[in-house]
Amino acid sequence: MKFEVTPGWLAYYPNPSKPKFAMPAGAVDAHCHVFGPGDQFPYAPERKYTPCDAGKDKLFALRDHLGFNRNVIVQATCHGKDNRALVDALLSADGKARGVVTLSSDVSDEELQQLHAAGVRGVRFNFVKRLVDFTPKEELLKVANKIAPLGWHVVVYFEAQDLPELWNFFTELPTTVVVDHMGRPDVSKPVDGEEFNLFARLLSEHSNIWSKLSCPERLSKSGPPALDGEQNAYQDVVPFARRLMQEFPDRVLFGTDWPHPNLKNHMPDDGLLVDYVLQIAPTAAEQKALLVDNPMRLYWPEEHST
Repeated sequence: MKFEVTPGWLAYYPNPSKPKFAMPAGAVDAHCHVFGPGDQFPYAPERKYTPCDAGKDKLFALRDHLGFNRNVIVQATCHGKDNRALVDALLSADGKARGVVTLSSDVSDEELQQLHAAGVRGVRFNFVKRLVDFTPKEELLKVANKIAPLGWHVVVYFEAQDLPELWNFFTELPTTVVVDHMGRPDVSKPVDGEEFNLFARLLSEHSNIWSKLSCPERLSKSGPPALDGEQNAYQDVVPFARRLMQEFPDRVLFGTDWPHPNLKNHMPDDGLLVDYVLQIAPTAAEQKALLVDNPMRLYWPEEHST
């Protein structure tokens, strides 16, 4: 099947640099996607955008180029609840990938067992209104209750201004909860201001809630570094990620978000995103927690050892 890419769509960076930062052994890219290829895994009819293809082979080549050992592949909204592209990537990864899927509340126990065997360990609930249509919270709670016995977690994606109305739902979920991209804070506001303080309080009061420190390229107002390379990347996002790294060192993750869907102004160099970790986790102990220990504990607990 042929798909027309959304006009103005930015394709992923074609030749990412080699990171200067040599990540600790066993590092996990804890947030990335696969798109299609559309002729093999068609995009969902209800999708809000049509990306360029970005399949498993390119993802795994990027993993090796950047120095990651493993991936956590998150279902993209362009594939809806059809998880076939993601599952195919998991089955091709030789145990080096885990998955986070999107499900309907009528999912069967048999299907859940098949997904678990393939490497799925979580389900994603998306509350970003421009990306998905609203799903009743009662339906989402049914899904959460079905996956809880498997030890899966719930990944939630929302924007900072919507946290107050989502608070009760998040705190009542019967699983570990992982927040995408720090709850998308407005980084032009103070890191100790009311909005981000509320997010920090969510994690402080609920020890089952984690956060990804990912996507500075989405959150930044200042943008990537100058072409001379002397300026560190996405400096305005650093204080927000740094605060969570320091306050919740055992409940933070990092991922590239490759292939960076729906970016409007620039496509990041993925090597630069790896080097960004040095700004938010400057010590070896923090780097190991962020990139190895935390994701292994969540996604490969049977292999994790401190």
